[in-house]
This record gives sequence, C-alpha cells and structure tokens, in this order.
Amino acid sequence: MGGGNFGLAMGTICARQGLPTTILVRDEEIADAINREHRHPRYMKDIELPTRLRATADPNECLPDATYIIHAVPCQYSRKFLESVKDYIPAQTPILSVSKGIETSSMGFMADVIRDVLGEDRPLAFLSGPSFAREIVEGVGATAVVIASEDLDLARDLAALISDGQFKCFTSTDVIGVEVGGAVKNVIALGAGMCEGLGLGTNAMSGLVTRGCNEMRRLGMTFGAKSSTIAGLSGVGDTFGTCFGPLSRNRKFGYRLGKGETMQEILESTSEVAEGVDTALAVVRLIETECKGYRLDLKFPILFGIARILEGKSTPLEGLEGLMNMPMQMENFDEGRTTRFAKVRRRSRRKVSQMEECEE
Repeated sequence: MGGGNFGLAMGTICARQGLPTTILVRDEEIADAINREHRHPRYMKDIELPTRLRATADPNECLPDATYIIHAVPCQYSRKFLESVKDYIPAQTPILSVSKGIETSSMGFMADVIRDVLGEDRPLAFLSGPSFAREIVEGVGATAVVIASEDLDLARDLAALISDGQFKCFTSTDVIGVEVGGAVKNVIALGAGMCEGLGLGTNAMSGLVTRGCNEMRRLGMTFGAKSSTIAGLSGVGDTFGTCFGPLSRNRKFGYRLGKGETMQEILESTSEVAEGVDTALAVVRLIETECKGYRLDLKFPILFGIARILEGKSTPLEGLEGLMNMPMQMENFDEGRTTRFAKVRRRSRRKVSQMEECEE
C-alpha cells in the first residue's frame, strides 16, 4: 500500500523473490504506466521495475485476497488512507509497516495509528533500518534491517519471506524501540543537514548526531525500549545512514534550511516527503505531554532546538550555536533509570511480550 519510493522498493524486493506482488497507488494513470512501461512516472523513473510487479488504484482488486500487506504510506497520511481501505482488508491479514514517524494529531506511533483504525487484534510488524529505496531497487550492495513484532513468529516469517542475498532482515520483539529509532532519526538528520548547509564542519555534525542518538536512547528507554535496540540497525544504524547518506530527504531538507531557504520555499519545490519535519514538532509535544521533570528542553536539547528552528523561533545558525553553548553535563545516561512510562507506554493497551530477546 503506497507507491512512493519505499513502496516501490518493497514491491521490488517481493517481486524479485518470485512473489506475485501488487502496488496499490492513488492514480489509475500511474498504475497503467507501471503495468505498461514497468516504470513509475514520478519516482525513480529512470529505473525499470520487475515485470512481476503490477499496480492498481482499486483496493478491491488487491487487498481482499492478500496473504501479507506492506504499509508504505507516509505517517501523516496513514490514518486517512487506512480509513479509506479498511473495509477491503480481512481481519487477520498481517500488516508490515515500513512507515516511520509520529502522527501530529494524536502523537501516536504507527502501531497506534494502525490499531486505532484497523483494530487491536491486527497482526502487525514494523520494519526499520538503514535502507535507501534507490539502492534497494538498483540492487546496490547489501541492506540490513530489523523487523519487530510482538509476535516473534510473525517477524520471523516476514524476515524469511523477503530476505535474500542483498536484503537481510533481523528480528526483534522491541516494537517501541524500533518505532522510536525510525521516527527520531529523521529529526536528527534535519539537524545534520543544517550543520552541513551552514558549513560548520564534520566535527560539529558528528557531535550533533552523537548527542542526538543519546536523546533518542533516552526517549526510547523512557517509553520502555531496549538500549540495545536504539544502538542497533533501527536506531543508530538508521541515523548514520540518514544523517550522512547523499540520498536522505531529511538531510537535504536540513541542508537547504542551513543554506538560507525558507520552509515554504523547500516544501513548494519538492514532491518528496521529509517525515522529520512533522515528526520534529510531534516529538516535542509527545515529550512535553508524557515525560515528567523539570526543564525537559535541557534533557532533549537537540530535539527541542530543531523544533524551534522549524517553528521559526530561531534561525538554523542561532539554534545550532545555542546547542554548542549549552551547559556541560555528564556524558553517560544512567541505564538503570526508568520511569513509569516504561511499563505503560505505547498507549499501552496491550500486554508486552515476555520474549524480549533480540535475534540481532
């Protein structure tokens, strides 16, 4: 579900595995172009797609008899999209979500959004990790990602289904850890891009990314994630790729902000979605709503600072200089420190599985 860059990448992976695969797109003309020319007319249009991959704009044509469904619609559009197709999806069809972010209206992660629309009993899994769509479609090198599910058997089945010599899936039961990493890394990438655009050098960028990963870890552990998940492919690994990779939309967005372009100018000039922009604002609201303590902006200075820049409350240069001039504090975060949210988060209406060992 979703015919953007990553939807095309996941469809390509499945088709290369010999699986009959259909992409659900919004426009019948786009579906016809993919079926006729084996290329998407807008995204990665220079790359030929597998002939086994077909497309449709009719949900009734592809969803009712699907064995598995991959959700690749951007986070902020997911609720409306799911509402439009929910009547076509059988009750027990597993969904693998590859979308990342925090919904601005509800401050929910993708697990919350999907369950709100499709029900609590839906079998769900979540994929994250350093994985640029173009490299996947072109078959460049090897890609390693994590699939997380509260049902470890489902994670293993999906990993076996789509893994091959170039696309390797590890498994985990730490869903909230994978979701926090997948969302926050896009925000950190905005800051890394601003550093580059301002010409602040590699030292400054590396310091910001490292401290940003520390804030990701602190946020994840507050909500019950494992430190090892944040340190793995779906956290630090994905952050490195997004912050330093030339194909990163969020890094490019931050770079253009650092060069002096306005938010409006950037948004009007691109059709690609930089999820970090909305996520940056949502994550600050999430922290303010659910994290208790004094001066939360001192505990999460990078996340708060990037949000202030996006809100127009400071320029990129002012914001990043402010981060460099913050009071010094201890480098290490107390691993043993937890809060009540470690027991109740994720809008935690569900019992967390006791099998928390990551196969990674």
